[in-house]
Amino acid sequence: MSNFREKLLANLDKIKQNELHQQYPAKTNDEIEDTLFQKYRTELTASSGAGQTPDQVKVETECDRNSTVDSYRYIPRFHFELPKSADSLAQKLREEARTLFLQKRSKELLDNGEFKLLWSLLEKHHSPPLVGEEQYINYENYCKVGLIAGEKFRRYLTATTFARLLGSSSNPGKISVISLFNYTMRKVWLQQTRIGLSLYDYTGQGFLSESDMESYILELIPTFPQLEGLEKSFHSFYVCTTVRKFFFFLDPLRTGRIRIRDVLTCSFLDDLLELRDEEIPKDAQELNWFSAPSALSVYGHYLNLDKDHNGMLSKKELIGYGSGTLTPIFLERVFAECLTYDGEMDYKTYLDFVLALENRAEPQSLHYLFRILDVEHKGYLTAFTLNYFFKGIQEELSAHRAEPINFDDVKDEIFDMVKPADPTRITLKDLINCGHGETVVSILIEFHKFWAYENREVMVTSTTSEDTHNL
Repeated sequence: MSNFREKLLANLDKIKQNELHQQYPAKTNDEIEDTLFQKYRTELTASSGAGQTPDQVKVETECDRNSTVDSYRYIPRFHFELPKSADSLAQKLREEARTLFLQKRSKELLDNGEFKLLWSLLEKHHSPPLVGEEQYINYENYCKVGLIAGEKFRRYLTATTFARLLGSSSNPGKISVISLFNYTMRKVWLQQTRIGLSLYDYTGQGFLSESDMESYILELIPTFPQLEGLEKSFHSFYVCTTVRKFFFFLDPLRTGRIRIRDVLTCSFLDDLLELRDEEIPKDAQELNWFSAPSALSVYGHYLNLDKDHNGMLSKKELIGYGSGTLTPIFLERVFAECLTYDGEMDYKTYLDFVLALENRAEPQSLHYLFRILDVEHKGYLTAFTLNYFFKGIQEELSAHRAEPINFDDVKDEIFDMVKPADPTRITLKDLINCGHGETVVSILIEFHKFWAYENREVMVTSTTSEDTHNL
């Protein structure tokens, strides 16, 4: 089989384009390539049987066929190897097949005109009486709508869909027309988005690399009214800011790729596509990581920290992040564990750092921070590890001339909060499951967070007194 392919590729390599167009003037390049492929394949197949009698070839073919049938009866084929980079013909065939498949799936989706038709049919066949101003439909009329609408609509108007919506309906035996319509629109939108993402999945295995995701986001930018004022020079930084959030939360193990299914099921895509709205309140924009004000703010903070304006952050510069009370010991560990260039942090690494600290309660952030806290690389934290980081807090207490805190008291309180499976060590699983991972990490790495935790009772009492006074 290998020799067959080598001969086939050798014949195809000998092709001269000018001579081919003279020989096949009415055919396109793809049609000529297909014709020659079939021709060479037939010739090589015929020559491969040379030296054998027709009966020998027939017997061997029947044996191979029987062997294949028997093997497939018991062990179905489950692995389809991707074409090799040198096999351009197979790669082109796979690419064309995927394109045709995605085009076919796209044609199966409902368009705007068909949505209008669906809405008019649902309104016409709703089941009275109205509940307030809301229309409901029973199963009998639901089936009528499916029959009238046609085959293309029936894949959305299934019995399963009706039963699913009936479970959340307040009207026994009926479902809300608007809920059904919104459900159908959401389903079509998800399918459209999946097809759109799949166009960037060049391997066709359901994953996107960082470069794939960057291409997808870059081509989306012109479709977002909320990003119209964004300068083109900032587009690359915006794409980096956007893609990092997807990969930080969907690829915590740093494999370099994320599943398309995970992209569709997370809430980030909704936040991103919210930028298609013409008007978004200022408060909502500030809370949306993907908005222009948010991206500019993150990048602006990065530039403000970069005191020497070399485009990178040193440990001395990063200490000014946030409230400026991250302990030097913690920052030393950040630079030891994270990717740096000549001891300095680039924007991409900085984004991971920001996402981890701004979302400390999330499992992905705890995974990031746990790796930094795990000084001994043992996969768990011990009293020694906690003491190592708490020394940074004690140094800050001394600098602020505050009363020193006994480490053993802090250690016991942390273990009481976490309640690890092994009372002598804290694993990442323990930290996530306890529900206090954010608190534990914060009091070890940031002085003002520790101070707020240590004086929480005084602060609560003070707040209560102020509220009483105001009343």
